[in-house]
Amino acid sequence: MGYLREIGLYIMMLKGVFIKPTKTSVLRNLILKEIDDLIIGSLGIVCFISFFVGGVVAIQTALNMDNPILPKSLIGFASRQSIILEFAPTFISIIMAGKVGSFITSSIGTMRVTEQIDALEVMGINSLNYLVFPKIVAMLFYPFVIAIAMFLGILGGYTAAVMGGFATGDQFIQGLQEDFVPFQLVYAFIKTFVFALLLATIPSYFGYYMKGGALEVGKASTTSFVWTSVFIILSNYLITQLLLS
Repeated sequence: MGYLREIGLYIMMLKGVFIKPTKTSVLRNLILKEIDDLIIGSLGIVCFISFFVGGVVAIQTALNMDNPILPKSLIGFASRQSIILEFAPTFISIIMAGKVGSFITSSIGTMRVTEQIDALEVMGINSLNYLVFPKIVAMLFYPFVIAIAMFLGILGGYTAAVMGGFATGDQFIQGLQEDFVPFQLVYAFIKTFVFALLLATIPSYFGYYMKGGALEVGKASTTSFVWTSVFIILSNYLITQLLLS
């Protein structure tokens, strides 16, 4: 029954986000601030991880190609498939669940502990719309982060393959172009959009409904990371089963 109550509260929270909206001028500033905190503030770690993990994927693929019959272009092909289908959308989203999710939960949770949310309600402001809606809108720009992760991951793979002597630049690019299915990009961005909504709403839920003091804020951040990661993995499986099977 506890899980059913949590699901019901989550659905009620989503409903409350879109009723009684805050003034447009106020929301605009809040949305721009959230874009800066959640999207632009995450570019550094995303770029760093994407480039080097792309390089690792290319190196591991090359080192496991023992058969001389296999063409070197397979390195580029395997890097493209790994990065576009899973690494960029899913792996980066798990990392963002730790960075962005913990930030959202701790910021809203601190406002709950210090009774700032109660003050908003007393002033007649819909606190859910004021706090959660800007985060949802900001996370709609999340696919741009994943697009950058895809590009840098492939660039990292290219750099590692060419600089390491595992393949020439032409062979790697040939592998990138082989059997490319444009729908795979559509699939990647569809699930990225779903992940963005999960990253914005689940941590907000745990922050908004938390109870206790400063210690509980830390516990809520950990719990939100765990459950956000779980739902990202589950939704990844369901979307893959629906769109690619």
